[in-house]
Amino acid sequence: MALTGLKEAALKLILFGGKGGVGKTTCASSAGLYLAKNGFKTLVISTDPAHSVSDSLGQRVGDEIREIKGVKNLSALEVNAKKALSQFKIKYEGQIKKIFDTSTYLDQEDVDSMFALPIPGIDEVMGFKTIVDLIDEAKFDKYIVDTAPTGHALRLLTLPQLLDEWIKVLAKMRWKYRYMVESFSGKYNPDEGDDFLMEMKKTVKKIEDLLKDRKRCEFVAVTIPEDMAILETERLVNDLNGYGIRVKQLLVNNCLESRDCQFCRERSDAQEEHIKQIRRKFSGLKTTILPLQASEIRGIEALDKYTGRLFQ
Repeated sequence: MALTGLKEAALKLILFGGKGGVGKTTCASSAGLYLAKNGFKTLVISTDPAHSVSDSLGQRVGDEIREIKGVKNLSALEVNAKKALSQFKIKYEGQIKKIFDTSTYLDQEDVDSMFALPIPGIDEVMGFKTIVDLIDEAKFDKYIVDTAPTGHALRLLTLPQLLDEWIKVLAKMRWKYRYMVESFSGKYNPDEGDDFLMEMKKTVKKIEDLLKDRKRCEFVAVTIPEDMAILETERLVNDLNGYGIRVKQLLVNNCLESRDCQFCRERSDAQEEHIKQIRRKFSGLKTTILPLQASEIRGIEALDKYTGRLFQ
């Protein structure tokens, strides 16, 4: 079998994820190359703090969208979550401080100190917001995301819930302020603080709607025929299904084809048992077996050859 369905016009966001070292970046880069060569204007995005898309494509990428040399329709971006958070703070500093200033007994120095504190996960939320904003701009037909290893990827995909909880706390603070104003003056006029909360609430809804839209978003799981990888993939798929995120295809990478020596035969036999286990555990997923490559897959030429295996 091969990876299919990625050329569907409605499908915009395609995420590749799994355990570290299973070949997610190679698969994501190959998918981007395949779609670009089929006429889709494609953006490959890395959300892994340890970016490797540049290494895979054999070209420097960075935190600004860069066209890939030698490939029409293909661009890449390595998301800088800290930079996205910094831009977020610059843009919304006034609104957030307004909420703290009107809803607490903190003085200006305290408000400034609180605003400077790190909010767990908020930089990652802003990194994902960057992706959603790019999709809203509609400059590309397809957005391919190379996620970080499983745990980080799950945090990334469930961060809208974290952001929603953060908004609820601020909204509760704001509601108390509004109640006091209405009690004393009889009227409350919404200000920039309320505008900020409304905008953030819309952002959370937009991210959730996209991730759970089975026509616009698909998560492709990547694994290898080894016990630990299979167990981690099982947890990943179950968690994603629980969140309502679509998983229908599984790539099994680094499968040994040669049986020319004793070592190869023993390793191949062991992998065959693992592949049987994978087919049992993930019987509801379309499974694609990908052979172990003789050398590291780096650069457009190598990726192009791998694409033939991935989509043949």
